[in-house]
Amino acid sequence: MERLWLSLLFLAVACKGQPCPKRCMCQSLSPSLAILCSKTGLLFVPSAIDRRTVELRLQENFITAVRRRDFANMTSLLHLTLSRNTISQILPSAFSDLRRLRALHLDSNRLTVIKDDHFKGLTNLRHLILANNQLHSISPHAFDDFVTTLEDLDLSYNNLAQVPWETVGRLTNVNTLNMDHNLIEDVPQGVFTNLHKLARLDMTSNKLKKIPPDPLFLRIPVYAKSRGSPLSSLVLSFGGNPLHCNCELLWLRRLTREDDLETCASPDDLSAKYFWTIPEEEFICDPPVLTRKSPRTVAMEGQPASLKCKANGDPEPEVHWISPEGRLISNSSRTTVYPNGSLDINVTALKDSGNFTCIASNAAGESTGRVELLVTAVPHLANSTSRSRDPSAEPAPSDILISSKRRVSLVELTGNSALVRWNSQSLSTGVRMFQVQYNSSGDDTLVYRYWLDIDRSHGAILRAVTGDKADGVDNSLMFLWQA
Repeated sequence: MERLWLSLLFLAVACKGQPCPKRCMCQSLSPSLAILCSKTGLLFVPSAIDRRTVELRLQENFITAVRRRDFANMTSLLHLTLSRNTISQILPSAFSDLRRLRALHLDSNRLTVIKDDHFKGLTNLRHLILANNQLHSISPHAFDDFVTTLEDLDLSYNNLAQVPWETVGRLTNVNTLNMDHNLIEDVPQGVFTNLHKLARLDMTSNKLKKIPPDPLFLRIPVYAKSRGSPLSSLVLSFGGNPLHCNCELLWLRRLTREDDLETCASPDDLSAKYFWTIPEEEFICDPPVLTRKSPRTVAMEGQPASLKCKANGDPEPEVHWISPEGRLISNSSRTTVYPNGSLDINVTALKDSGNFTCIASNAAGESTGRVELLVTAVPHLANSTSRSRDPSAEPAPSDILISSKRRVSLVELTGNSALVRWNSQSLSTGVRMFQVQYNSSGDDTLVYRYWLDIDRSHGAILRAVTGDKADGVDNSLMFLWQA
C-alpha cells in the first residue's frame, strides 16, 4: 500500500504544471521532464506536451507527418524518438525550435526524401538515425546546421543510390557512419580524408565494385570487427558488395585485416572466391587497347563533326581528347566529350584542322591514337565587306561571284533557332544554293552555311521547314545553331 501511494505521488509531481497527455507516462526527475508515449495509438504528436520536456518518446505509433507546431518552443528538448511510425512527411522547419536537441530518431518510417529545410535549426545535433526508411534522395545542404557536431549518422536500409558525398566529407566530428544495405555504386576518392574521428564505417550490401584507397584507410589500422580492435582504429565493413577484384583493390588486400567473408564477383576467374584467400599477384589490371577510332574526317567550316575513339581495358579506360593546338578538350558550348570516348564538335572552325589525339587511360597505363580532321572553308560573297579580297585576284573555287539579295524577315526566335521567311518569287534558272551569313554574340568571326540541294538539307543546321514551293524551292527556312 505504501509503494502504491509513492507511485501516485510521483505521477502527481510529474504532471504538476501541465497535465500528462492521455495514455502517456510522464516522469519528472528534477530538473528534467520525460514524456513516454510509445505504443499508445497516436495519429499525431499530442498538443498537450509540456514545452519544458527534455526527453520525448513517441515510437511505435501511427504518426504520419511532423508539423511546425508539434515541437514549437520546446527549447529544452534533448532527445526525440519518432521511430517505428508511418511518417512520410516532414514540413519545412518542423524542428527549428529544437536548438538543444542532441538525438533525433526517425528510423523505421516512410520517408523518401530529405530536403534542405527539414532539419533547419538543429545546431547541436549529435545523433541522427534515419535507418529503415525508403530514402532515395538527400539534398546536399540538408545537414548543414549540424555538419560539424554530428557524431552518429545512420542511413542504413534505404534506397540510396547517391549520397551527398561533399557533405559527408565535412562531417569532421562523426564517429559512426552506417550506409549499409543501400544501392550505392561509387565512393569518391578521398571523401573520408578529413574524418579523423571515424571509428566505424559500414558499407555492407551495396553495389560497390571498388573502394578507392582513401588516405584515412592508410593512416590508421583497419579492422573488420569491433571486438578486439584498438581504440585508435577504423572498423570497415564492406561484405556483400559485387567487388571487382583487380589491381584497384590491391591496396585493401595488403592491409592487416581480419577476414570479413567478402567475396569477388568479377573477373570471371576470381568469381565467388573469398577476397582474403586470393594471392596478391592475381589482383591484376589490363592496360587500355584502342579497338576503334575514326578515319580521316572531312567537314565544312561551321558544320558539326564527330570523332570516335574506343578502348578496352580493365578497369574501363577513361578517354580524353587533345586538340591540334595541344589543349585538353572539355565540355563547352562548342564541344562535347562523351563517356564512351566520342567527341562532338558542334560548330567546326578552320583552326580545328589537324590531328586530334585521344588518350585512353586506366590504372594499368594508357594508349593514344590520332584522328585527322580536315575543315574546308565555306564559299563567301565576292562583295563581302567582312572578308575583303584583292579585286585583281582570280576568283577562288569557293567564291560566289553573283549573288541575288532579297528582303527577309525574322518570324520566330528561340534560344537555339531562328525562322527566316521571304516573299515567294520565281528564282533565276541555275540557282544551286542558298547562303546564310550570321554573327554570334560570343564570336566576332562570320560563319556561313550553304547547301547545294535544299531537298537534302532536312535535319541539317539549315533546314527547310514550311512555305509554298517556288521552282521547287521552299520560301521558308529554319536556321539552327548550337546554343
